[in-house]
Amino acid sequence: MALRLDGNILVTGANRGIGLELVKQLAEKTGKGAHVYAACRDPQGDRSQVLRNLITLHPGKITVIQLDMAHEDSISAAVEVLRQKTGAGGLKVLINNAAINKPDPPAPLSVTGKKDMMEVYETNVAGPFILTKMLLPLLQRAAKTPSADKDHGDELSCRRSAVINVSTIFSSVEKCPETFTLAQVYPYRTSKAALNMLTRCQAEDFKADGILVAAIHPGWVQTDMGGDQAPLSTQDSVLGMLNVMSTLSSKDTGMLLDWEGSRIPW
Repeated sequence: MALRLDGNILVTGANRGIGLELVKQLAEKTGKGAHVYAACRDPQGDRSQVLRNLITLHPGKITVIQLDMAHEDSISAAVEVLRQKTGAGGLKVLINNAAINKPDPPAPLSVTGKKDMMEVYETNVAGPFILTKMLLPLLQRAAKTPSADKDHGDELSCRRSAVINVSTIFSSVEKCPETFTLAQVYPYRTSKAALNMLTRCQAEDFKADGILVAAIHPGWVQTDMGGDQAPLSTQDSVLGMLNVMSTLSSKDTGMLLDWEGSRIPW
């Protein structure tokens, strides 16, 4: 089944877990008009071998870019590469997936320090903030590019231009009493709550440019972060996320949704 996503798509944190599966399924399920930019900290490292294999499997469909979300110089360099490569089409979809979690779960208050909080916030919040800010001209360019699909769709959608921030149910203040015993992870929870506010602010800010902004919770997924006990495979999670992205519209901008499209309370 082909996804209703096309144009230039950037996925951060693309060498493992959900990010890697996003690149894989986007390469497999999108049409000829889509090109996936896969960004990660060390494209030539051992942990990026599977990502490099995908390039061979899908020639001409994937471009790997070096990007460290914790360093503004790295973000700036990656944006310059994208500016040169995306051309007149701009950037259709930015998926801010890269994130870290410190210290290791369950990470109670007693073992969590200021350094953990600041490092997690730098990657999970400041990184997406700076990257999206720098890429805004490319997102605006995509939103203005004529497309037959746009004429039949909603005013805001991923077929026009969108920013998707990968969040978590752990970010929900309302849901915290239900989820806190699963993993306390103070830095991760608070950083993702801040990412939700960033999502909400940018949704308001970018609305006039025709750019949709939404946050998606991928579920409890079998990744390095989620662990082996998680009930959801990366394949099923990402398939759900991409289906949700394909159907997003003006009513969803600024919202936190799960991988099945249900709204999560703040």
